[in-house]
This record gives sequence, C-alpha cells and structure tokens, in this order.
Amino acid sequence: MRSVPFLTDWSVSPQRGLFDGIGGVTAPAQTVTLPHDAMLGLPRSADAPSAEHSGYFPGGAVEYSRTFEVWESEADRVHTLVFDGVYRDAMVFVNDEFAAQRPNGYARFAVRLDPFLRFDAPNTIRVQARAHKDSRWYSGLGIHRGVSLATGPLVHIALDGVRVSTPDVDDEGALVHVETTVVNDGLRTRTVVAVVSLHAPDGSIVSTGRTPITLLAGESGVARERLWVADPERWSVDSPALHRAEVTLDDDTAEGDSDAVTFGIRTLQLDPRHGLRINGESVKLRGACVHHDNGILGARAIARADERRIRILKDAGFTAIRSAHNPLSSEMLDACDRIGMLVMDESFDMWAEAKSPFDYSLSFPEWWERDIESMVAKDFNHPSVIFYSIGNEIPETGRPLGSRLGRLLSDKVRALDPTRFTTNSINGLVSVITELPPMGGESGAPQDINTAMAADPGAMMTAVVGSELVTQRTEESFAAVDATGLNYGDSRYLSDASAFPNRVIVGTETFATRLDLAWPLILQSDHVIGEFTWTGWDYLGEAGIGRVDYTETGGAFVGTSGPFPWQLAWCGDIDITGIRRPASYYREIVYGVRDRPYIAVRRPRTDGLKPAVGPWSWSDSIASWSWSAETGAPTTVEVYSDAEVVELLLNGASVGSAPAGADNGFRAIFEVPFAAGELVAVASTGGVETGRESLRSATGGIELRAWAERAEISASLDDLAYIAVALTDAHGIEFPISGREIEVAVTGPGELIGLGSADPQTTLSYLASRTVTFDGRAQAIVRPTGAGEISITVSGEGFASQTVAVRALDE
Repeated sequence: MRSVPFLTDWSVSPQRGLFDGIGGVTAPAQTVTLPHDAMLGLPRSADAPSAEHSGYFPGGAVEYSRTFEVWESEADRVHTLVFDGVYRDAMVFVNDEFAAQRPNGYARFAVRLDPFLRFDAPNTIRVQARAHKDSRWYSGLGIHRGVSLATGPLVHIALDGVRVSTPDVDDEGALVHVETTVVNDGLRTRTVVAVVSLHAPDGSIVSTGRTPITLLAGESGVARERLWVADPERWSVDSPALHRAEVTLDDDTAEGDSDAVTFGIRTLQLDPRHGLRINGESVKLRGACVHHDNGILGARAIARADERRIRILKDAGFTAIRSAHNPLSSEMLDACDRIGMLVMDESFDMWAEAKSPFDYSLSFPEWWERDIESMVAKDFNHPSVIFYSIGNEIPETGRPLGSRLGRLLSDKVRALDPTRFTTNSINGLVSVITELPPMGGESGAPQDINTAMAADPGAMMTAVVGSELVTQRTEESFAAVDATGLNYGDSRYLSDASAFPNRVIVGTETFATRLDLAWPLILQSDHVIGEFTWTGWDYLGEAGIGRVDYTETGGAFVGTSGPFPWQLAWCGDIDITGIRRPASYYREIVYGVRDRPYIAVRRPRTDGLKPAVGPWSWSDSIASWSWSAETGAPTTVEVYSDAEVVELLLNGASVGSAPAGADNGFRAIFEVPFAAGELVAVASTGGVETGRESLRSATGGIELRAWAERAEISASLDDLAYIAVALTDAHGIEFPISGREIEVAVTGPGELIGLGSADPQTTLSYLASRTVTFDGRAQAIVRPTGAGEISITVSGEGFASQTVAVRALDE
C-alpha cells in the first residue's frame, strides 16, 4: 500500500452535539497541522478535575475535521486512513457516517474509507476525542500522533503486512523469515507473486526470493519466504545495523503493490544463569522509564522530538527505555532502531480495575485483545523491541483470577510474536494494598499508589514488597511471564534467587535515590538483568512528585502532589527541554561510564528552612557557582565520584577532603562559605588523582544568547529546529536567573510551535510567543513549513536581540 502523510489542512474546535449551533451559534474552529495536542491550549487552574495528575490541565472534548477529494479513477482501489494515536475515545465519521471507534488513546488503528467515499466530490472526515479524569499523568487531548492515507490496488499487501524475523543466526549467516500478508479485495480469484529482496545496511542486495500465492475473491493469505544472508551485520546497542526488506507483488496487471520495512538481525536469549543475552553477550539494562509527552510540545509525537529524546538519553548513559505506561509511537521506535536503544514496550496502566474514574478500564474487557494486536503489529519489525510489558502496577495481579487474566494477555502476545519476551511491571504493594488496612482510607479503599508510598518509601517497600504475603499473592502472576518485573522491588533481588531459582528479574521501576544500593546487586546477580529508573526524562503531570519543599523541620513533605501551579513531575534525570540534571551525572558515575567527578550545588538559602523531600526527590541542586548570595553565605556542595576521596578547592585554597566512592554512596558532601570565583573538585584513589571538575562564577553584565542545535534541518513536517536560549556572561558562563522575560519571533518558512522552559511551576502557556527564563534558560521549537531560510529572533528588555538562522532543505 502506498502511504502518504495526512497531516495538513485539519481544523479543530470544541466538540459539538447534534443540537449545538442551532440559531446560528457555532463553536470557533482553528486550523492545525497534525500531530496536535488540544489540551495545551486549555487554561490551567487549581480546581482542574484531574488536579495534579494532569498538571492541573482541564479535560475537554474536541472535534477535528478535514475535507479531501477522491477521483472516480480511484474507485477500484482501497483507501485506508491510519491513526497512530488519538487521545481518547476516538469516534471517526466519514461524510457524517460512523466509520470507526477506538477507546485506547495510544493504539494505532485503521479506518477503511471505501464504503463511505464520494468520488469526484468533497469528502469530510470528522474525528472526535475526549479526556476527563481518565489518566494518572498528562494525557494530552486529540490527534496527538501521526495520520496517513494508505491506498493500493484491490490485490494488495495488508497494513503491517510484511513481518520479518531472524530465528536462526550464527557466525556463518542468518536465516531470515519474511511473511507477507496479501489481501484480495477483488471479485475474482487472483494469483500473484511476492518478490522479496533483502538489502544490507549499505544498500546492497544480499538475498532475494519469490513466492506465488493464489487467493479467492475476498480472501487473504500469507506468502512465506526463507532467505539466507551470509555473514550479516548484527544489530546491537553499540552497532545498530539496519537491513531492509522490499516486497513487490507481481501479477498480470499493471497494478502491482509494494511495501518495504527495516529490520535488524540479532538474537535474544534469557535465562537465570546468563541473564539477558543479545547476540550471545550478556547485558545489563541501564534503563529509563519515559512518559509519552515531548515537554513543551505536550503530547505531540513529532519524529524529530522523539529522536532527540533518544539521542540525549543514550548520551546520558542509558541503553534501554520502558514506555510508561502505554505503547510507544512509531517515530520513537524508529529512532531507537537507528540510534541503538533497547525497548520495553508497555501495553496498559490498568486492566478492568479503575485507577481513575473514567479511565481505560471501562473499555479494557472488550478491547484488550485488539489493542495487544495493534501494539505487536506496530513493534514486530523493530529490533530495538526486546520486551512487551502487559501492564503496570495492576491491582488484579495479587488475586487468582487477575493472575489468570495476566496469563491470557501474555499468551496472546506470545501467539502474535514468539520472538520476544514478556513481563508484567508489578508493584507488590499495589498487588496486596487492599489487605493492608493502615494504607487504605476510612472505607478501606486503596489510596493512590504515590500517596501510599510517600511516608517512608525505603522501609515500607522493603517490608511490604519483600514480605511473604507479596510472595504468595504474586507467584502466579510472575509465573505467567518470561521475566519478573519488579517496581520498587530491589529488596527481592537476592531473596528470589534462592526462593525461585529459575526466575529472571528486571527492575521495571526504581528509585534514583537507591541506585547506589541497587546497581551493585544487579551487577552481582546473574538473574537480574537491569533496571529502569523513574524517570529518565521529566514529564507533564503527576505534578511535584519529585519536588523539594522547605519547612522548619525538613524531612519528608506531606502527601505527594505539588499544589497549583506545579505542572511537571520534576523527577527526571533530564528536564523537559533536554538539559541533564545532577541525578543524570550521578547515574553515569554509579553505572561506571563516567570517571570524572561532578559538582552539584544546592541553592543557597538564608531563611533557615530545611529541605523536605519525597521518594522521587533529588537534592535541590544545579551545577552552578554563579549565585547572588553574599560572601560567606553557607552553601552545600555535593561532589559525585567513584573515587575514594574528593578534595574541594575554592579559589585555589583547600576547603577540605571527604570520602566518596561506593562505600559512601558515591557522594562527598561539603559545607562551603560562598565566595565568587572557581570551585574545583579533585578525585583520587590510593593517593593518585583520577579526575577533576570545576565550576566558575559568571562575572560582569548579563547577555542574552540564542543558538540552534542544528543549523540545517529537513523541510519536512517530521523535523524541528530547537533553539536554546541562555543568560550568560561574556565568556558563556550561565547565570541561573529565573523570571527574565523573553520574546521569540519567526520569519520565513517556519512557525513557532513551542516556547517555554523547564520551570516545574510555570503558569505560562507553551503556545505563547513570550516566556520567562528558568535557571537562566529557555527553549523555542520551530517547525518548518517549507524550504528556505528560517529566521528566529529572540529579544528581551535590556538585552540586545539575537537572531538565529536555520536552513530548511528539500528532502
């Protein structure tokens, strides 16, 4: 099938009912380019129905519409509209006739248009979507992923109809299976030949084959070809070599169809002795959980945004991502394939038992099989995908019938794709929470999981998750999958090795603050294959779970949610603009992939209040020595290092030395009287220096600077220009100043589609042309509208304007 993007010339407006608009009153419509997130344009408030879960964005219902024409000459072809994701409860109408429904907001689905089309006349597509108290994080609203129009002859290759697997690979070569589903929508029997060619990463043809297939009218069938590739390049994290399979249908007409997919040649093995092996080598997953939003773009899944996230995550030391808690976009999977990032793709955050009043549990009993089919069809050819997770923190997993349901889901996945592994991301506390009265409310009903875990996460999780009660209640659920997924369950890593000697474990969700304890256990345990931290990238919603409050007593803050105007979770290693936070560098050191120390400075305070933190909080620190604090003000400095000892120097004089390394949580803490200048950390082991790092104070006047991450981009709706904005001195050292207003204007073939900062408590819209800096930074995102030079001008009161040029090139 020939597929073309169907992204432009859409309009969106508040959803109308049958009697809306009577008397000449109609809702205003806005012209948009997809993907689109209507929720970003809605006003936030403290009384938003989903409160902190949605980042205090309100729910809503919207309708998209688009008109297009199909010529009479196309009447004997098939026409299908493919939606990669509509949040949520999508209803699709073609020429005002109901055509399709999809409750799941992240599922890829197709709508056959032919029964409804008018030829040589306008056709109208209407897509309705709604979101209201149905998500535990920021969901977005609308057609937030791509849309394409697929057309083909009556005898054609089905959507997702080419599936490639590599069941046998050794040092001599690989056996490649290509299965092509062919559909005959004609009125007579047809025989066609599926011609397959395999292309190496350099484009050369390495194998070919042909398979005839005869289909009755209205029938579909699978043409199977077994092809041998000698001495192939294997796909891996370090060498993500991609092959290409091209399939063409030859018949006695000129209407032959074709399709092409990329794939990787690699092997997967899983056992408690060697853990996870890829191409025969054992690997430990350095994983990041990631939500679906793209920062200041909201829920919009644009290819460049997804690729940028994966590149930054990999540069920060991660080798795997877990989608939280819904299937990834096709664009992000493509990026993982190209860049070399392993994927655990997750299906659901709930089954039949609700976590929010109007969530997907209302549709799960009827739709789960189709949604699993959609996820597997999307993922099958992506070598980056190694695990399917059938759920996240599902309450039913602690009960026999819920365990049975987990077995049905896992078996469904295996039937569709036997080449990968299954897991279930189980939190033992959630599985037994109704049996722990102190954690329930007055009615005995379970609390929100974040609230239940807030009091003393380390002690509570160790006691509950490692308890015999959890062991008994979850045994059947874990037996239904290939690997035991433990959310906050590192207390079981060692005990399960003896209690369940054939069990393979993966830490599907972990605390960043326990990394120094958990990672050594992972390295010494063959049966534990790695971990996924919560979270690798900060996100909208679950507002303030990683914040630091300041109170008279300090300790732990009350509850987990941040009050309005908190908007971000603030628990990511990397902030929503792509800047690495101190926890990211700490992680690299613990993982053993960074040998230099790292300096993080807690924000100086003079009010005497103490930090109050939660289970997902990092220290309130950044890598800066450019403070407005008075000389001599007490300042806490954290130095992360794997060395035995760290010495801290301020303006050449020693402040003192402190132990670091594994025995001290890879941290050395210093109390330093502030003085502008240079702060240097020198790490040493056995008296020998192993590395040093420094911070310098910004001096002189404040300058506004702006630059493009890439000077040239593609003139494609899939590409974006990211513009970084910073307040610096003349030498480029940043001032961590918040609240300075800037304005962005774009001329040429581009449009500003996002402007903001990593401020977790902002009240400003990401859709405006003005924003304010946070820690001295801001970010603008520009989408090309054609080829040519795009000019982006950044200005602010008291600053010289900065103009950045980005050239959009024809593909």
